Amino acid sequence: MIKIAHITFDMRIGGAERVIYNLVENTDRSKFDVSVLCLDQPVGPFGLRLKEKGYQISTLGRKPGFDLSLIRKVRDCIVSNKIDILHCHQYTPYVYGLMGSAFTKKKIVFTEHGRFYPDKRKFKRTLVNPVLSRYTDRIIAISEATKDALVKFENISKDRIGVVYNGIEDGNRVPEKKENLRRSFGIGENGFVMGTAARLDSIKNHPMMIKGLKRIQQDSPETYLFIVGDGPERAGLETLVTELGLSSRVIFTGFREDTSFFYRMMDVFLLTSFSEGTAMTLLEAMAAGLPCIATGVGGNLEIVKEGETGFIIPSGDEKALTEKINLLIRDKKLREELGQACRKRFEENFTVKKMVKEYEKIYEEITANGKR
Repeated sequence: MIKIAHITFDMRIGGAERVIYNLVENTDRSKFDVSVLCLDQPVGPFGLRLKEKGYQISTLGRKPGFDLSLIRKVRDCIVSNKIDILHCHQYTPYVYGLMGSAFTKKKIVFTEHGRFYPDKRKFKRTLVNPVLSRYTDRIIAISEATKDALVKFENISKDRIGVVYNGIEDGNRVPEKKENLRRSFGIGENGFVMGTAARLDSIKNHPMMIKGLKRIQQDSPETYLFIVGDGPERAGLETLVTELGLSSRVIFTGFREDTSFFYRMMDVFLLTSFSEGTAMTLLEAMAAGLPCIATGVGGNLEIVKEGETGFIIPSGDEKALTEKINLLIRDKKLREELGQACRKRFEENFTVKKMVKEYEKIYEEITANGKR
């Protein structure tokens, strides 16, 4: 039995946290004993769910600044629980995990889940990262774009980095008909529904799709926009919607866990971010068979196949966005073809089963090999 501890900030609702949750829940329990080590408190909703399922979830209560005492706490957890592999998620947990595991001969896996926008090269990291990577058994990026960023901004050798795409559960099926769901929101049979699901953060550039809707309204007044999610930008976005006279056409749902309910109502999924790793909601939309329009940033370029599963547009280009939306409004057959191709691409590349198998293979390879 190989004992694995995932180390992360916490297990609140987020993309990286969801990946960890899926990994923990779906890793083969006959071969692996899996637990989670959170640097921060509280443990978060995903952590509580895993606790209810019998998994060990620990919190270390990180102090502000660089917490030297945390290194000892990490080490104590590794030793007392006889951990074989410490799987570190994001850079800060990686540093604490690597330092805490020093001289224990435990295996280290580091997964980088995404990058800040705008990305920056930090001098201290460029010096220390080549050294840290020598003591790391596997370094994983969630997309080729993220891999390139690790090389460019973190000074990690390209040949030390592998790529494992995120995978999600196929939970998109909602039995009720689209027409009935739309009717509950006052949308008629001739309505065209766009939508997105993301934290309401400036990096997601929601104003782009709201302004795009305004342009579309002139020729297609029965067009609606669902914005699923919550965050610091919500008040500003609601003000923009009011100023543009779109209050009856833009629906803010707030945070929802049942996103599949809203995908079922949509005709097209939009993702207008300035930066992305592997957007989980983009994968959800593909699983639901929705054609996708996304900005050509980060992992979006690796997920959406131009003209095959949707369209890639330049970041910030409202004209390109409206042109592609208008094309899909006019051509129902094209929407259906793109949606079917999305579903197929999801099944082939982005399922939880595929992601977990790739990580399990990594775990078995590094434990079979005594050297880094």
